[in-house]
Amino acid sequence: MSIVNIDVTLRDGGYRNSFHFPLDYALKHAKLTVEAGFDWVEIAYRKGSLLPIPDIGITGRGDDEFIGAMANEIGPDRVAMILHPKNITDHDLPAMYAAGARLVRIILPSKGYERGLEYIRQAKEIGFRVGVNFARISQWAGRDVVDVATAATDAGADFIYLADSNGSLSPVDTTDLTTLTKSVTGGPVGLHAHNNLGLALANAISAVTAGATWMDSSIQGMGKGPGNLIAEQWLAHLDRTDPEAAGRLHLGPALELADLLLATVPEGTPSLPLPDLVLGRYDLPVEHRKDLLGGDHRAGVATARTLATVR
Repeated sequence: MSIVNIDVTLRDGGYRNSFHFPLDYALKHAKLTVEAGFDWVEIAYRKGSLLPIPDIGITGRGDDEFIGAMANEIGPDRVAMILHPKNITDHDLPAMYAAGARLVRIILPSKGYERGLEYIRQAKEIGFRVGVNFARISQWAGRDVVDVATAATDAGADFIYLADSNGSLSPVDTTDLTTLTKSVTGGPVGLHAHNNLGLALANAISAVTAGATWMDSSIQGMGKGPGNLIAEQWLAHLDRTDPEAAGRLHLGPALELADLLLATVPEGTPSLPLPDLVLGRYDLPVEHRKDLLGGDHRAGVATARTLATVR
């Protein structure tokens, strides 16, 4: 089974440094990612994340100039972008394509996703390969997965990603959601894992076993909170277990990139902040992290339990 791999370090890792990656580092990162065999490099959000971030850096803005620099470095057919429909206008997708992006992922909520469907149709007409991300999938009802997956596929989406934004899925959950989504669309399904509970690799393996063929990972796991599926671990796993992947994925450049990241970006150092572990346990989004900060961990756990109950 051939897995399409997307490196999301520059985008999701931006939550750790307000998306302030130096341009020269971003270009080197993308080049080494391609050498490692990744199919796509997701270089940025277009016009920001879900919530505004003051003084957001280049991988949070996704300006045309930055897209163009990346396309010149690695070729347009490796350049991916992601966006929230509320942040863009009808002018953004044509501009992104002209600048050199060729894959776009559109983040859809479980309710109020109609504007996103319009952008799926527009992106397909322009020539993009189009995916959708179901954000905070651990909180979606099965009926919503069916409805939104059907609507997105009908609008022209090429693949659907299950985004474990809260890092709360178990391998059993991941298997069930992957199976459900594939049964609805009949098309490719991917996983965007977070590692709050240390289950990102186990969930990735479960997703692939259930039929997923797209996978996100980041170098050193750098991403929101405790981060994503660790790219180096994922490549090593595929190298051991998938003969087809072993012929096109190269662990050496990924390890070289890991060293470069740690030497260049202090926020790239792996960590598991205790509040993020608690968020994962109680399936709470990162916006509740502030409620759990402080030295009294027992009080923090009690607060999380209460928030989960009243959600």
